Amino acid sequence: MVQAPRVLIVDDHPLFRDALETALECAYPAGAAASHASSLSDALARLQADDVDLVLLDLNLGDSAEFEGLTRLRAARPDCPVVVVSATETPEAFETARMLGAAGYLPKSMSLDDLSAALATTLDGGQWFPECVGKSLPANCAAERIASLTPAQRRVLARLSDGLLNKQIAYEMDISVATVKAHMTAIFRKLGANNRTQALLIYQDATSLTN
Repeated sequence: MVQAPRVLIVDDHPLFRDALETALECAYPAGAAASHASSLSDALARLQADDVDLVLLDLNLGDSAEFEGLTRLRAARPDCPVVVVSATETPEAFETARMLGAAGYLPKSMSLDDLSAALATTLDGGQWFPECVGKSLPANCAAERIASLTPAQRRVLARLSDGLLNKQIAYEMDISVATVKAHMTAIFRKLGANNRTQALLIYQDATSLTN
């Protein structure tokens, strides 16, 4: 018997969480096991504790905004596909999500039928983006640079964004300070940054909808 997919819905609006659950029921009539998180920190904790096959992520939460949540979830669990579900509906947002590794982008204005079809596609291992993605959009160079980082390098950069020192990053990631410094060197090289401040500016540019 095929196991029902386990989907984590990360959204701080109960009504839309319910709407996504309804769409999931339509997309997977055999049943999908849905769990909820209303913040990025809660979602990260659930990803570490539970087996999850797909994450549906709202871009703007109480403890994260724009593409920060996507980059952190992808860094924490690169094997778990993340689909953005957002009221932001611009070609630039769609393309940035794709470059940062999202498996799809579902505008919240979609009808229930279209939402269900898109979820069925992503649950089957495919991708779903609005049709305008990839059609001569200006490149988000910052997002491309962030996308080149390894999961460990993304985790280091995220903790750097939190203001942590090398020793604190090493403690949280259970690695040596020397390894943190090696990751920093690689991050600076890939981002074309000379120091932490420049690296953080590139990170903020990549995760912002106003780049």
